[in-house]
Amino acid sequence: VQLQAFGGGLVQPGGSLRLSCVASGRTFSGNVMAWYRQAPGKPRELVATMFSSGATNYPDSMKGRFTIARDSGKDTVYLQMNSLKPEDTATYYCKYWVRGTNYWGKGTQFTVSS
Repeated sequence: VQLQAFGGGLVQPGGSLRLSCVASGRTFSGNVMAWYRQAPGKPRELVATMFSSGATNYPDSMKGRFTIARDSGKDTVYLQMNSLKPEDTATYYCKYWVRGTNYWGKGTQFTVSS
């Protein structure tokens, strides 16, 4: 499984951004896709999870400004981010889990700055 993330760049504080992640290759049903982020000097943290059922899950710290969505029928997930803050600056990674194996994309980086 290969993952490619799109949508990074420079955003002003208070702005919005949508990231996309496309999974290709030997994908299977019953997968779970998720977004993580890693800021410089900090550990990688979970942002949002999308289950194949359509259910979603967010850590408490990510609730409210981040929304994960899935393109039905395609192995594509999106992360809509609103009211962005400088502390949201990070590299955002897409993860695809299926049949006990995690697959990671290379990540897409964006900076929140005026």
